[in-house]
Amino acid sequence: MHRLGAGPQPTRIARGATLEGFVAETTGAAGILLRDLEPLAALVVQTRNTRYRIIVTRGDEIVIQGGSFFPDPTPAHLDGASLGSSFLKLGWIGVGLRMEIRAGGQRIVTTSVRSIGREEASTVARPH
Repeated sequence: MHRLGAGPQPTRIARGATLEGFVAETTGAAGILLRDLEPLAALVVQTRNTRYRIIVTRGDEIVIQGGSFFPDPTPAHLDGASLGSSFLKLGWIGVGLRMEIRAGGQRIVTTSVRSIGREEASTVARPH
């Protein structure tokens, strides 16, 4: 917590609500930058409440499925990761942070990410 004001009743704000605090929270945290992934890379992201399957189509453009907002594969844009405040690490998914997603004219903020994994391509059996 940081204190603001010099009066007898200082105002307290969460560390992550300051730029300095947000940078400290996101620097060195486990995460993935979508633009570093090849097109059609598949991710599995587990948040506190939901498991999402994400296919990277191009840059920050994705197809996402999971939870009540995305019961079917849905084209979307991953804005980035946040602590739920006004700061956003663009195009990034980070453990301990929330994903901020735009789809169908709505902005969805998930619960905190617990894990991020790559989904391996399934092996297709070929006839002999």
